[in-house]
Amino acid sequence: MLSTRATGSVQSVPDFHTHNPPPATPDTLPPAQRRPGFRDTFSALQVRNFRLLVSGLLVSSTGGWIQRIAQDWLVLTLTGSATAVGITTALQFLPTLLLGLYGGVIADRFPKRKVLLVTQTTMGAAAGVLAVLAFSGQVQVWQVYLMALFLGLATAVDNPTRQSFVTEIVGKDRVRNAISMVSSTFQLGSLIGPALGGALLGTIGTGWAFALNAVTFFGSISALLMMRESEMPGLQAARKASAGMRIRDGLRDGLRYAFHEPAVRWAIALVGIYGMFTISLPVTLTAFADRVFHTGASGYGVLNSVVAGGALAGALLSARRVRPTRLRNLVGIAALLAIAQMVAAIQPSLWTFMPLLALQGTATLMFLTAAQSMVQLTTPDGLRGRVSGIYNLVFIGGGAIGGPMVGALAQHFGARSSLFLAGLVPGIATIAIGIKLARAGRFRVVLVRSTRSPWRQPPVTLGLEQTPIRVAAPEAPLVTPSRPFVIGRRRHARTDPHTRPVRTRRKPLHR
Repeated sequence: MLSTRATGSVQSVPDFHTHNPPPATPDTLPPAQRRPGFRDTFSALQVRNFRLLVSGLLVSSTGGWIQRIAQDWLVLTLTGSATAVGITTALQFLPTLLLGLYGGVIADRFPKRKVLLVTQTTMGAAAGVLAVLAFSGQVQVWQVYLMALFLGLATAVDNPTRQSFVTEIVGKDRVRNAISMVSSTFQLGSLIGPALGGALLGTIGTGWAFALNAVTFFGSISALLMMRESEMPGLQAARKASAGMRIRDGLRDGLRYAFHEPAVRWAIALVGIYGMFTISLPVTLTAFADRVFHTGASGYGVLNSVVAGGALAGALLSARRVRPTRLRNLVGIAALLAIAQMVAAIQPSLWTFMPLLALQGTATLMFLTAAQSMVQLTTPDGLRGRVSGIYNLVFIGGGAIGGPMVGALAQHFGARSSLFLAGLVPGIATIAIGIKLARAGRFRVVLVRSTRSPWRQPPVTLGLEQTPIRVAAPEAPLVTPSRPFVIGRRRHARTDPHTRPVRTRRKPLHR
């Protein structure tokens, strides 16, 4: 028999004379229906190239956090101002705000592995220069500002290239798990890096911290060189989609897609709001460590490690999730993040402050992983780098705006007021967005597959499910059945003549 469902797909249905199929087992169920197990948490690590990528990222991200701790503490030591620390953060993220779109175009236009080799080498060189300046004993704050800006230029290209490169390595079936694994890798590095950086600052100084970061980039560069292009499932499709692309047309196509695809638009809007405040949390933590809890550089590293530990837990929880991401999940996790930040701001002691920091880290990574996987799964191969550039433009660019603002609030009103306001403002914005989406009936996101793509592929997209839902079935090919067949309709609408089941029989042929 044949059954035509509301989705328009024609599927085979067992004949009445055949036996019932065997019951489904957890191994035979589709990923969206079976309960995720331990092996699903690390499924992307079965790919050799991806194992090389995350191993290199673990080493370099650990060194990057060591440099971040050393850089912020060095600026605070030179100036005694939390605002100056915020300016350093802004300079590091300002190139993404100005050049993030072009970084996405570069990611789509050129081979991503070669682009990553250039950016990783550039970042290692910047760390080496900071080490030389620190060892000289004549370092000045403007020199740190300049190196932070130089590092930001490389980051503006590195981030969208790496994010889109993950899909080329693992394929679309493992994108969400791979994104969670990359997030887990970065958070594991941020768990080790701040603690190690704080220990280095308290023992051998900032110069050795910068030098150690420069050495760690050899790990990521070696991993990129060892990868095999023949084992990258999405490489050829990405190259065909970006062949002959012009920069101006590429920018226009990326912007048009990002702002006309509803799932991408709302995900980026939420990410931008929280990027303006939550990405500047280390700026506030410097003031907490120095002026509220009086723990010094070692305590500052411990606070960052607590956030990283919670973020690692959030990344692992996200990796176990195999169901499609829904927009209401993003709004709910964002609200949890805002509440955790506001409650943490009023804690009287360090021991009650740290658990809420861990909860904030968990909520942050679950939110960012869900948003990024939604964007990556929605976007076609030929646009993934540019849309990732827009994502980073909004997220990191928001940090460039929020860094000095949060630092100024901490300087003039205190660390507690700064942290509370940094949770209150995005919390109010999240409530407003949730109300707007609920009224529009757009509070659920489901996976759909589009067959109308100008990039000559059927990409997996995310459609916003509205209320009511009207489903139109496309014209099916003419079928001449040999026995009665049933056109299946929705079971709950039996009283509606347009949706209730209809049985038809083949008319006998007239002789």
